[in-house]
Amino acid sequence: MASNKISDAVIRRLPGYYRYLYGLEEQGVERISSQELGQRMGLTASQIRQDINCFGALGQQGYGYNVSELRQYIAGVLGLDRRYRVVIVGAGNIGRAVAAYPSFQKRGMDVVALFDVDPELVGQTLPNGAPILHAQGLKEYLGAHSCRVGIVATPGQVAQEAANMLVEGGVRAIWNFAPVDLKVPSHVVVNNVHLTDSLYVLLYKLKEKDLELGVVEEGE
Repeated sequence: MASNKISDAVIRRLPGYYRYLYGLEEQGVERISSQELGQRMGLTASQIRQDINCFGALGQQGYGYNVSELRQYIAGVLGLDRRYRVVIVGAGNIGRAVAAYPSFQKRGMDVVALFDVDPELVGQTLPNGAPILHAQGLKEYLGAHSCRVGIVATPGQVAQEAANMLVEGGVRAIWNFAPVDLKVPSHVVVNNVHLTDSLYVLLYKLKEKDLELGVVEEGE
């Protein structure tokens, strides 16, 4: 599948399609129309058809989409049909929460180790069996264990250093939770997750809704 021919907007919607289809499959739904799927996702039936048609004729007129087949197809497009060894740099609250997220292993993400400098954390083992190792051993660990995905959950001031070590160790994709934008070589992909940015957008929408409804908070 030549994903470079697919627009970024469609790619950003694919995880939503997968999530809804996975839920439908668990409910025992065998087929669904573009109109029904659009209603669930807040999209038009036309948008659903346009997006899915980017990958070929996957539906049948008058029948709709086979939920299981479409879910499996999108899983393949997203790379969820593979397994990935994952290391996390930063074993604080965010790092441990990400490591413990139950859906990761189901989606092929195996967190094999976390790295930190806190002596109170180093030496612990998480419930999923992943050890917390000292950050000084990250390069050596990556040299002995091939890992394609790394997660940065460190304070901002050391995030770039952590990313550099991951790249030097052969990691090809970095999920960044640190409050900085990382700089990496062109052969490495990065997704920055700035939690405060999401919060600010939420607060903006709340403010706009308050203005629309004439709501005035106490103290304003």
